[in-house]
Amino acid sequence: MAGTLAGCTGSGGSTLTVFAAASLKGSFTEIAERFEGENPGTTVTLSFAGSADLAAQVSQGAPADVFAAADAGTMEMVQDAGLVHGEPRVLATNTLAIAVPAGNPAGISSFADLARTGTKLVACARQVPCGAAAARVAASTGTALSPVSEENSVTDVLGKVISGEADAGLVYVTDVRSAGGRVESVPFPEAAAAVNPYPAAVLAGSGNKAAATKFLEFVAGPEGQEVLAAAGFGPGTT
Repeated sequence: MAGTLAGCTGSGGSTLTVFAAASLKGSFTEIAERFEGENPGTTVTLSFAGSADLAAQVSQGAPADVFAAADAGTMEMVQDAGLVHGEPRVLATNTLAIAVPAGNPAGISSFADLARTGTKLVACARQVPCGAAAARVAASTGTALSPVSEENSVTDVLGKVISGEADAGLVYVTDVRSAGGRVESVPFPEAAAAVNPYPAAVLAGSGNKAAATKFLEFVAGPEGQEVLAAAGFGPGTT
């Protein structure tokens, strides 16, 4: 079974370590399990966090074979540092949505409502892909957002909405879907201006580049794309 901590190894087999954006957790966990099933002897270990945090870990020499980010800019930073082997490939896309607690007690119905006085908005920090996307939407619409909290990952934003600490949170469509009935989604057309690509690449420091490449091909193939689509991701450009 796919692990959640980098460094876990299977007995007598090879280990593939994948760093992936927090919003990929559900999808990549299932994809890794399927990949292991079709590649006996290979164990995929998974480490999920905000893309910026993972990029920093890669830059500091953390051992990993694959890096999957939630935006192009973060991948470009890793690539410009010479830490990527080959060319990244876009495996999926994702779009922002407004998550509100069940019942939508604050009556949020639009992106503009997030700027209402007294609205407790939680968003990702700007260096995080979901935060950068939110900032692009805010700039394009002339909306001044004042979050009461800025988080380092989209899952942290979602957690604050689920717990009732926020009236609304800017997350991805996929995060709302994964939360089930614990939150409701308020889609907004302005999100189309900030669709995030999800690029992934084999890392230059990988000691298992062939297996890492095979894993990315699996994600880009029919099975991987089926899992991503079921989670609400848009298609990549592979």
